[in-house]
Amino acid sequence: MAATGGSGRQTLTEINVTPLVDVMLVLLIIFMVTAPLIQQGVEVKLPEARAKAIDAEEQKLVLSLRSDRSIWLGAGDDAARIPFAQLEEKLKANARAMKERELYLMADRGLPYGFVVEVMATVQRAGITNLGMITNPASDRTREVKADAR
Repeated sequence: MAATGGSGRQTLTEINVTPLVDVMLVLLIIFMVTAPLIQQGVEVKLPEARAKAIDAEEQKLVLSLRSDRSIWLGAGDDAARIPFAQLEEKLKANARAMKERELYLMADRGLPYGFVVEVMATVQRAGITNLGMITNPASDRTREVKADAR
């Protein structure tokens, strides 16, 4: 043991792991709380894509586009059907959409690209600045087909 100068104090040679354990427990709790929730809503056949999953702290505002070109705002039982002509004014009147300026889009894979782009442009005109796309995770078979195509 090494002693410093004549003061009688000894050098501490151990590592204190208590702060590390505290930080790890806090991180574990945060990850448990922010784990993605199962979301129920309007049935839409989503395209598959390899993308990073979103952390869902609370239920986000979702705009669903079904294969029959119907537009639904909300998720689950509280989803409301909105005519395309009224979409911009309904979004502007939605307090949550105007406060968060964030919306998630679930579009059926069978919809024409032009229709989805028209809806996205309407959402942007309504003042929504953050638009996320909801997809299903790509299956192993889809990954193999895409790898073979290269």
